[in-house]
Amino acid sequence: MSVFPFSALVGQEDLREALLVCAVDPAISGVLVRGERGTAKTTAVRGLAPLLDGALVELPIGATADRVLGTLNLDRALGEGRATFQPGLLANAHDGLLYVDEVNLLPDHLVDVLLDAAALGRVHVERDGISTSYDARFLLVGTMNPEEGDLRPQLLDRFGLSVEVVGSGDPDVRVEIVRRRLAFDRDPAAFTARFADEERALGATIAAARERLAAVRLPDRILLLIAGTCARLGVDGHRADIVTARTATALAALDGDDEVTQEHVKRAAKLALAHRRRRGPLQQPGLDDAELDQALSDSEPDDEPDPTPPPSGGGEEAPSPGDHGAPPPEDRPWREGAPSRERMDAPGTPGKPPLLTLEGKGRGAAGRRSRTTTGEPVDSKPADGTVTDLALAATLRAAAGRPVTREHLREHVRSGREGNLIVFCVDASGSMGARRRMAQVKAAVLGLLTDAYQRRDKVALVSFSGDDAVVHLSPTSSVERAAEALRTLPTGGRTPLARGLEEAELIIRTEQRRDPSRRALVVVVTDGRAHDREAALHAIQSLAKTAAGLVVLDGEQGPVRLGLAAQLAQAAGAQILPLEQAA
Repeated sequence: MSVFPFSALVGQEDLREALLVCAVDPAISGVLVRGERGTAKTTAVRGLAPLLDGALVELPIGATADRVLGTLNLDRALGEGRATFQPGLLANAHDGLLYVDEVNLLPDHLVDVLLDAAALGRVHVERDGISTSYDARFLLVGTMNPEEGDLRPQLLDRFGLSVEVVGSGDPDVRVEIVRRRLAFDRDPAAFTARFADEERALGATIAAARERLAAVRLPDRILLLIAGTCARLGVDGHRADIVTARTATALAALDGDDEVTQEHVKRAAKLALAHRRRRGPLQQPGLDDAELDQALSDSEPDDEPDPTPPPSGGGEEAPSPGDHGAPPPEDRPWREGAPSRERMDAPGTPGKPPLLTLEGKGRGAAGRRSRTTTGEPVDSKPADGTVTDLALAATLRAAAGRPVTREHLREHVRSGREGNLIVFCVDASGSMGARRRMAQVKAAVLGLLTDAYQRRDKVALVSFSGDDAVVHLSPTSSVERAAEALRTLPTGGRTPLARGLEEAELIIRTEQRRDPSRRALVVVVTDGRAHDREAALHAIQSLAKTAAGLVVLDGEQGPVRLGLAAQLAQAAGAQILPLEQAA
């Protein structure tokens, strides 16, 4: 299959630089590429592989731990009765490039395995009665669309570099992208030949940089600059400092320089620090040029502190712990909030949200909420009746080299939890619109969104007010988008509760067609004052039959309470909780 030449890519300078840096020094531990579809993420990765003279191994979506790490060789086990190891994809990627598309959709334990292998260059396997290890040195590249959910901060930090890619807004650049793509599709061989000299030159540059890397000097003043910049930008731990130093050194080697300069540090910090600045699960990571320039300037070892306050619209001053009510600086888009009149404490400060789970066991995607019949095997047991989950290694061990009979059959004992779909159905009518109460509603739902993020759920958001309901967010793993939609939620008007419940049910039915195994939990936040009570009763009873679980947060307040939300919950067999308990 013909591969689009790496040197023929147009734009995406940060992406190309990050890939080249990791090609020079694999100890940087890989690149995470975040961005929208159609921005050459996959094209760039595939184009890099021929320059490295190694194999390109692509990890398929749905790959299991057996496929990644390796497992028992079934042919030999069944034919010869011997336990022999069959290497997995990590062994195939040795001295090459391992590409993981949609890495954010992989189970966390598999991402951990990949990152451990990328950092150590060796894999140790203890499974299926086999104990072995093998070399697995490779360049790890993961790509993802943030709208489909993010990686946990602990996993984000394990990627050495991170790049945000977006489509170009320059018409001339877009035209050139189209021209080159059409030319490549029309005649791949001729197009590749056009860039053959550039490809050879780039390959030679990478090889020369690898040779030069160990000789590049990293002065103490540059190390102080790196440490000061990381401290001022508020990154956690020391991995950021180490990765920035490695990246700056690799950049110097690529440039043919003998010593790391401040310019190398700036380019390195842009790639190494942005994804390490998350301050909460509902905040997007990021780093803009103005912040980076200010941090570098303040961290220069010979500079005196500047007593002059920054000009209006300039640098940032870190907020004090109690300064949650002030809007964040405009140049920190990953920390955008609602207008000040609707602002509330950051997620987590309202208190620990209640643990909401579904009864029984499901078969949904791996998560941390409800119990599941799937999950990682933790033991085996003798099979009883029809065998639905054969533990092959345990069965072969029980047979001890003899022909397998029914008495030797073993089944897996699995332990795990699933992620669910949490549909928030929020009353934004005038009766809920008192500022104090709506702030409490948002605090409660934001707390539950934080919990959904930690438990690997998908979320959706519906509000109802006036004469209709609005779907602010269809099911997604990106709780940041749900939080932003909630913060800017307007209030006022009547209470079309039935319409909100109907929209929630429609969301669930649509998602069930896409993902039948994912169970849905609906959280309805309302005071129950529906303008059409009969329709609301009918709608909530219908919703209860569709959803796997239903919780009503009672938003009614005041000395005289009518208990309307509780009546709705009782009619549907739903759990009822006071809003104060969730907030």
